[in-house]
Amino acid sequence: MSFVIATASGVIFVKIFNLFLKKDNKINPLIGNSGVSAVPDSARISQVVGLEYDSTNYLLMHAMGPNVSGVIGSAVAAGILLGFLM
Repeated sequence: MSFVIATASGVIFVKIFNLFLKKDNKINPLIGNSGVSAVPDSARISQVVGLEYDSTNYLLMHAMGPNVSGVIGSAVAAGILLGFLM
């Protein structure tokens, strides 16, 4: 359930963020679902879905950035949680 919520909130956040960007600087909403720390599966799913809609859409390396930041965020959150428990 947490992966579903994280994926949906990532896509929704990017769509809202795109409302404030210029037309040339828009972010692909598929990048938003890569913030989940399921390395590298969520980035690969972004790549596969992107290729289904546009065969020239190569998102794998762009999706790995948010993917790795999700891992770092999970590690920081775990460290903070352990700090409270000890």
